[in-house]
Amino acid sequence: MSANQLAVTIDDISEANAPVIYVKDGLKPFLQAVKEEVSSQVPDLKTAKGRERIASLAAKVSKSKVAVEKPGREYLKRLKEMPKVVEAELREFVDAMDALRDETRKPLSDWETEQQARKDKHVDAVQAIHDFCADLTDVSAADLLESITLVEAVQMGDHWEEFETEAARAKESTLTKLRAALATRQQYEAEQAELVRLRAEAEAQAQRDREAQIAREAEDRARREAEERAQAERDAATKREAEAKAAADRRELELTLQAEQAERQAVQAKADKLAAEQRAEQDRIAAEQRQAEAVAKAQRDEIARQAAEAARVKLEAEAREADLEHKKKTNRAALEAFVAGGMTEECAKQAITLIAQRKIPAIAITY
Repeated sequence: MSANQLAVTIDDISEANAPVIYVKDGLKPFLQAVKEEVSSQVPDLKTAKGRERIASLAAKVSKSKVAVEKPGREYLKRLKEMPKVVEAELREFVDAMDALRDETRKPLSDWETEQQARKDKHVDAVQAIHDFCADLTDVSAADLLESITLVEAVQMGDHWEEFETEAARAKESTLTKLRAALATRQQYEAEQAELVRLRAEAEAQAQRDREAQIAREAEDRARREAEERAQAERDAATKREAEAKAAADRRELELTLQAEQAERQAVQAKADKLAAEQRAEQDRIAAEQRQAEAVAKAQRDEIARQAAEAARVKLEAEAREADLEHKKKTNRAALEAFVAGGMTEECAKQAITLIAQRKIPAIAITY
């Protein structure tokens, strides 16, 4: 193949056609063309012209080499710089495409964020319903009734959107648990009240027994004292009779006139004995009266104690009712303040309930 047969000659190599020339086996046609041109001539070494021709052909080979190598080296230099250019161009292109992608997806991303926030709000509201029965340990019947009222006040409707079924199940489940807990707690509190009543009755009976024992002891003591006094009077009378009889006997021996005096003394002694017996009877009656008065006083004291206990129970019940009413008024004022501040009534009730149950750190309702 000759250089004239090439679509591009060595002298035509340029920056524009370098990419199609400097490829695998791309320079072989040029090498072949130079070889054919050189080998087609056989100069005579014996002549000066022939030797000059050989030198000229060799010089032309060198020139052709330079003509091919120089643009090749320039092309190779550009190829070495090309990755940096391509990398920078690709980086700029990728960044621009990412920004365009994000801008294109932004409406969808905003919508997804809005939907997630909406769902989170419903999930939180459903969880708030479940939280009413999260911990029912030692919760009073009054508090359980208040929780039931608050849960029953939760309205179902389109505002729950696709969470209405889940909210309804949560409400039903929570009410079932709260009502079961209320029944158990009411039974417990009734049993405790019955125990208090039984203890009060036992204490009252013990007090009555003590008072009866005191009355019996007082009666026995009064009877013993009366018997002792009566016996003392009888002993004194007997002694006086003996002394009177002895004196009468002595005086009967002495003087007849003294006999009359002795008789009068005997009469007086009988009168004294009768008076002593009357006094003993009066003492007995007085002892019985004191006993009756002691029993009556014990009964009056018991009636007064029962009345005081009833008054105390009534005052405690009234105090509990007043405290409950005060809490309701305070909660209602807080509810109205929340609603006035822009909250819905349901959210306000939920917030008040969570604060009252001390589930919001560092926040409390002052009653």
